[in-house]
Amino acid sequence: MAKDYPRSYRVADQIQRELSGLIRTEVKDPRVPSTMTVAGVEVSKDLGHAKVYMSTFDLLSDGPAREDAIDALNKAAGYLRKRLGNTMRMRTIPHLKFYYDNVQEDAARLSTIIDDAVSTNTTEEDPAGKPEQGQV
Repeated sequence: MAKDYPRSYRVADQIQRELSGLIRTEVKDPRVPSTMTVAGVEVSKDLGHAKVYMSTFDLLSDGPAREDAIDALNKAAGYLRKRLGNTMRMRTIPHLKFYYDNVQEDAARLSTIIDDAVSTNTTEEDPAGKPEQGQV
């Protein structure tokens, strides 16, 4: 069991749950939008550092606003770490570093590219669904 699901993964899951609530209720910075969520957390093996990946539901938000939100969260990292220390039962709480996770934007962009490629497909097929003779 220990090798299948190491402690760093369990700590990361707990930090993700706790941080999502703390950011929603405790962070009062107007630069952090209400649509921002904790997409994932990676904790180092020694449990000293945690990379917190943030995402937003608003895919149309601009880059400078996202960077401002991440800067605001990085400035509040000490406060959030202290609040995590109050709720989590650990000897030391990892140092938090916030990053923007652009996986959703990349997935939407790739989906659009694939849809465009499929719609412009010019391969002629016979009614049975097989390519005509001489075509691959």
